[in-house]
Amino acid sequence: MPERSEAVATEGVLLPRLRRPGWRRAIETREASIVAVLLVLGTVLSIAYPQFRTLDNVNNILLAVAQVAIVGVGMTMVIVTGGIDVSVGSALAVCAVVVGQQVQDGAGVPGAIAVGVAVGTAIGLVNGLLIAFGRVHSIIITFGMLNILRVVSFKVTGGRWLSGLPDTLGYFGSGRLAGLPFAWWIAMALAAVATYYLRCRPTGRHLYALGGNAETARLAGVSVLKRTIFVYTITGTLVGVASIVFVGGTGVVQTNVGVGFELDVIAAVVIGGTSILGGKGTVIGTLLGALLVGTIRNALVIVNLSALYTGLILGALILATVALDLLRRRRVEQ
Repeated sequence: MPERSEAVATEGVLLPRLRRPGWRRAIETREASIVAVLLVLGTVLSIAYPQFRTLDNVNNILLAVAQVAIVGVGMTMVIVTGGIDVSVGSALAVCAVVVGQQVQDGAGVPGAIAVGVAVGTAIGLVNGLLIAFGRVHSIIITFGMLNILRVVSFKVTGGRWLSGLPDTLGYFGSGRLAGLPFAWWIAMALAAVATYYLRCRPTGRHLYALGGNAETARLAGVSVLKRTIFVYTITGTLVGVASIVFVGGTGVVQTNVGVGFELDVIAAVVIGGTSILGGKGTVIGTLLGALLVGTIRNALVIVNLSALYTGLILGALILATVALDLLRRRRVEQ
């Protein structure tokens, strides 16, 4: 099929410019690159380590990925607007402690879930209000919140583990639907809703405008305050949902819950193609990025390498992705 062309004005002369067909643009996307890497990585690991391709191991990867993907949906919106939230790991700890404590105190599972999600929403709302009205960079506000919430979770538990949580709650972490973890279906449903919102709703497209140029977006009528508060609040809500999956999957709440969780979430979002500078990104890319992060973590366990290598690999991937993004942005500006 011949490539279509369009006229381009260059110094007063009309020159033909070739337009790439849709399939070529599709395979050049970040999502297609991640799918290719996953296929190669999965094939190599399946051949070298037969235990990697077992159904139980695949479900373990999807369950671990689900928690990252659920929060990654909100983090994608935050980073698209040009912000970042590094407090999600500590917020996850607080929500998990609240859910576990509520259940141990005799509250029903639905009530404990509602309280956990409400606490996550409240944390996100506070972040959003401070960032929107304080006019302080989001990394400063959320870094402060990270430390405050870590102390809060430790004080609530007194340094003790919470255990003996009911099996009903476990369905959110270990239950299966059509052979796959129930939590993975939750993550995909949330990703579908977020994708529709970002692509089809005017307020969703406002988030890209805000990340592209906040002042221009404001002059165009975008409510910067409302959109900023919204993305941090929805991220907090999703942290509450992820905490239920976490508690349901482990059956206990440890004192170090969520340590390093923010690195996994941010890595999934950035590796998935969302620009750390804002204005660009997709939730589908974040899902694929979460799958890549989860596969790398699982592979390191199978090959019996230290967990330290996980941070090394994820850190290197983030730096490489950000460097490529900066080069692309500079080339566009030139």
